[in-house]
Amino acid sequence: MLPAPHGGKLVRRVLTGDAQAKAIEESASMPAVAVSADVVSDIVNIATGAYSPLEGFLDSRDLESVLSSDHLTGGAPWTIPIVLDVEPEQAKSLPNRVALAAPNGETVATMHVTDRYGYDKERYAQHVFGTTDADHPGVAGLLERHDTLLGGVLDLVAEPAAAFPSYTLDPIETRVLFEAKGWRTVVGFQTRNVPHLGHEYVQKSALSFVDGLFINPVIGRKKSGDFTDDAILTTYEALMDNYYRPERAVMAVLRTEMRYAGPKEAIFHAIVRKNFGCTHFIVGRDHAGVGSYYTPYAAQDIFEDFPELDITPMFFTSFFMCHKCGSVVNEKTCPHGPEHQEQFSGTLLRNLMTSGTVPEGGLIRPEVAKVLIEHPDPLVA
Repeated sequence: MLPAPHGGKLVRRVLTGDAQAKAIEESASMPAVAVSADVVSDIVNIATGAYSPLEGFLDSRDLESVLSSDHLTGGAPWTIPIVLDVEPEQAKSLPNRVALAAPNGETVATMHVTDRYGYDKERYAQHVFGTTDADHPGVAGLLERHDTLLGGVLDLVAEPAAAFPSYTLDPIETRVLFEAKGWRTVVGFQTRNVPHLGHEYVQKSALSFVDGLFINPVIGRKKSGDFTDDAILTTYEALMDNYYRPERAVMAVLRTEMRYAGPKEAIFHAIVRKNFGCTHFIVGRDHAGVGSYYTPYAAQDIFEDFPELDITPMFFTSFFMCHKCGSVVNEKTCPHGPEHQEQFSGTLLRNLMTSGTVPEGGLIRPEVAKVLIEHPDPLVA
């Protein structure tokens, strides 16, 4: 049976019909708060239930609760603050109801502002990212934000066009899809990378214990050197078309930025996949990590602190290709020495793009390699 949404109820704050028409008309006379593309994604995820039980941006009480206890004031676990920052002077002049405008100027939502407040960025960074180092991409993004936050419930009035509509499903739709396929247990896989054979090994190992696999790439802002959204999706298409049973694996995107918060982001990723309907969630080595800010298995260890999460984490240790075994293995299953082992890495994929040839040793499927080699713009600048 698919799990209940986080907090017990799937949030739905998408206006339609007369209510939508009325809100659009009223928004024309409201002060507008300009928001970034990342914030637009947060708005959509709140309104469609991917961030259940959130119904809007955190107010000061909920932010304090998250930073002090990793829970919302209502008691549900929550580790990544979802907040809306504005210029302090603008915050003072705003009424209690405002329009939220996308970068193109179009209103995407209206918001009932219930709180305007300042916050301690250093405390926020230390709790969420485990560091205040400005070289950490998540901390760097936080430091660029305004010093005042708005809290309050929102309503989506005009959902922006999806960049990848055929892979864009909200939690209501994924739950219907999983049930239509007869899946009672579903494992979610988070990714921001092009797939190599190690990823396939982890996914299929997990799939052997459940009914279905939900591949859910992050589509949104990433750091320089990461793979672009299109490169990730097109390479996964090649992998799934050739090596996955369509009745056992589906892919849809998660529209959000990467925060690189390591263990705290692993919990957040699990919560979102629970809202999509997953019963299990894959957590590998250095999940959502960056550089050396987190120990290799910190993102697995943190799940011990959240026994009430109601989604089962599936932990995987380091895996590699053993040429003596002739397959992908992990440190628990392979008895051979490092002279027989070849590690999976981002360097492998970058060398592939540079050389334009498929590497020997079976580290990446040839169909995937071909798509990556031919892709005109595979890396974030």
